[in-house]
Amino acid sequence: MIFEQLNPDACRTYLIASEDTKEAVIVDPVFEEVEKYLGVLDKKGLSLKYVIDTHTHADHISASRTLNDRTGAEYVMHKNAPLRCVDIRVDEGDEIEVGGIPIKFIFTPGHTKDSMTLLLPDRILTGDVLFIGGAGRTDLIGGDSGEHYDSLFNKLWPLDDSLLVYPAHDYHNKISSTLGEEKKKNNHFQKRGRKEYVTWMESLREPMPEWMKDVIQENYSCAIVPGEVWKPVDEASCEVGTGAMTGGVNAQDVRDIGVDELRQILLSDDIPLLIDVRQPGEYESGHISGAILIPIGNLVGRLGELDEYKDKKIITICRSGGRSSTAASILSQAGFNKVQSLKGGMLEWEKKT
Repeated sequence: MIFEQLNPDACRTYLIASEDTKEAVIVDPVFEEVEKYLGVLDKKGLSLKYVIDTHTHADHISASRTLNDRTGAEYVMHKNAPLRCVDIRVDEGDEIEVGGIPIKFIFTPGHTKDSMTLLLPDRILTGDVLFIGGAGRTDLIGGDSGEHYDSLFNKLWPLDDSLLVYPAHDYHNKISSTLGEEKKKNNHFQKRGRKEYVTWMESLREPMPEWMKDVIQENYSCAIVPGEVWKPVDEASCEVGTGAMTGGVNAQDVRDIGVDELRQILLSDDIPLLIDVRQPGEYESGHISGAILIPIGNLVGRLGELDEYKDKKIITICRSGGRSSTAASILSQAGFNKVQSLKGGMLEWEKKT
């Protein structure tokens, strides 16, 4: 098994892969590191089979939808996840495998309603339910101190003490631990009554930062655009004791246009502006005639170039419809009144060519 932690900062992203089959899984990816992840996969000759979020994140925009769009890997979350773009919804006891490596899902709510732990033969990926020497907050959206107690002591405590522990965050430069060590040293993992635990956790409640509400809303809407939500860098924002949602970029309703309808429009005299929001390499490998290239990450900075199109038809295009939907949302919020996203993207366009 290949197992690596890919991020330089507090957010932890894990690569799990088979040396034999070259199939891979990426767990809890961060948008800002997408190109790095793709580079690692390419360098190691790996094929991304699944991308998994252990829960809906409040401190960063997930890259799972982007990796799903860029690679075709299936997006996996717990069945309670509110995201509309998840491919596979799992529950307690469900299992997937990658090159013969089993990954079993344990439902461990408390930090969020969709939190889960991934159980591998010799380790667990605990998301934000259990940190090394700490635990995730229960005072964010969907948090519940009683459920957190149940997850820790009814779900994780009975597991083998030798299991390595890899959380979704670490704010203290720790790499890994074992379940046995956490039982000995982690204050959240000391045996106490449920009522006592809940009272203690409730005493640690803090106000939820406004920027977190925006991040959560972005992730609910499968956001894939960096820089649209301000957030502090590497703040211990999801850890205990540290300290109606507002709309974000993707809170906009996006109107789709089908391939057949777009073809008819392109034959008319009322030609829309076509904006391809993929990466340059994708664009160069094939694009719709007349489409201009503005990669999704550059769109916000280039809105001024498009002012003359505020009241004209605009069609956004990507590989399969994910990035273009977000681009259409950005344009709509910026005052562009006639924006649509090509449903199914270039995959659907080429299929019908």
